[in-house]
Parts: sequence; structure tokens; C-alpha cells
Amino acid sequence: MQRITPFLWFDTQAEAAARFYVTVFKNSRIKTQAEVDEFWGKLSEGEEEGPCGWLKDRYGLSWQVNPTILGEMLSDPDPSKSKRVMEAMLQMKKIDIAGLKRAYDQH
Repeated sequence: MQRITPFLWFDTQAEAAARFYVTVFKNSRIKTQAEVDEFWGKLSEGEEEGPCGWLKDRYGLSWQVNPTILGEMLSDPDPSKSKRVMEAMLQMKKIDIAGLKRAYDQH
């Protein structure tokens, strides 16, 4: 069986599209948090971890490891949603997508 690894860019509805495509292709999965965890773990390996997804690697290069969904939530037309997401992110070091979603969905 052929393996498909898409790399897609969406300005809107990325999560809805990803969930749809997962239903189309057998054995497919969404790994956004897993990717954040993987990159964060490999890049930070005992080095400096900062706020809001920032870290400094062993060579002193600064990285901000953020999932695409963070930008989508921060640009939501509802300012109360984007404000809650920003406030949640400011409390994080490594970005936690579930925590962002909880802040986004609060009423």
C-alpha cells in the first residue's frame, strides 16, 4: 500500500479539513500535539526552556515551537476567544493544545 504524507497549508478550517481527510484515508491520524512534543523534546534536551513555546537549543539558537492551531485561535474574529487563548499560552512553556482548546471553548 502506498503511504501518503500530506503537508498542507490552510488559512481557515484547517482542523475541520484534517479531521475530514483522516476519515477518507485508512490508518491516517492527526499528530499535531505529538509533533510539538517531539520537536520540543529534541530541541530542548536539557537546555533552556522559556515561556510561550520558546526554547534555546544546545547551540544557543532560539526556537518557538507552536502548532498551527495556535495561530488560528489567536486570529479568531471573537476577541474574547483569542484573548483567553493568549492568556493560556502566556502560562505555558511547551504549548499544550488541549489547554489552548479549553481556553478557546470557555463560555
